[in-house]
Amino acid sequence: MTSPENASSAGASSSTPLPGGFIPAQSLPSPAPSAASAAISSPLPHPRGRALKAGSAKEDKIRMYLSDRLFHINRRFVKKLGTQPALETEDITGYQSFSELCKDLESLINIIWLSGTPSLQIPYLLNIAADFNEWVRAFPASPTATFSILTKLDHCFASLLVGKDIDTNDPLPGFENGPRGGMSRTDMVRCKSTVQQTRVLVVDVLSKSDREEEEQEDWAEQDGENDDEDETDAGEQSGVDSSYGGTKKTGGGVWDDDEEQFYMDVARVYEHTLVKLGETLADGGGVGDIVEMSED
Repeated sequence: MTSPENASSAGASSSTPLPGGFIPAQSLPSPAPSAASAAISSPLPHPRGRALKAGSAKEDKIRMYLSDRLFHINRRFVKKLGTQPALETEDITGYQSFSELCKDLESLINIIWLSGTPSLQIPYLLNIAADFNEWVRAFPASPTATFSILTKLDHCFASLLVGKDIDTNDPLPGFENGPRGGMSRTDMVRCKSTVQQTRVLVVDVLSKSDREEEEQEDWAEQDGENDDEDETDAGEQSGVDSSYGGTKKTGGGVWDDDEEQFYMDVARVYEHTLVKLGETLADGGGVGDIVEMSED
């Protein structure tokens, strides 16, 4: 898991006051991205009017706060995995679900965006996007929470790549001299690699979770059948397709009733970011990769 420089070594509680005069709860949300699924709306707060001065005390305070919050999320994630022993003085509980993690993550992303400072937004958002790929694998599928966070990150990255909000066309703070105040080419390459991995990973995680859930339900149904009931009949009732050695979808899964909409949501993962990266790097961005992968 990555961590921006100057990360604090102690997790902050969710009630820690935000330094620098930021009050996220009173911020005004910008319009939801028009290309996002109608069922998944993730507005971001309107950023402050001017970027924080580089090297200023206020920028340092915000940087320390963001590092502290990201460290806290990672500590709760590690606690969930149980891979490290808890400290005697540590009062941290592991995440019970991916939705719970995403609630903390959403708050952090909002604060990062609210800072209106590219020197903070770019490294922290890139780190979050990279860590997201590790976090999402460790939990059962949570499509709504997953797409909500990815919609936010997509809006942030695409806007930072062009120096203006992709929905409103309002210039972003810190880009008074044009897009040169944003991502370096190294940042863009890292961003592209991360988002392409995410697009493939989302399909794998959500479909795998769906298959595992169906298999568990199938076994539960089979265990409840009478022992002398014909095996073929039991298989048909439980939805097991013995000819393929797996499960046959009979409704209720992630890929069933809303399959078309779900595929559309998957195809939209980081679509704006990849388009802007393609325009900037002049390589097309790789938006079609997910379609080609799905057809294989």
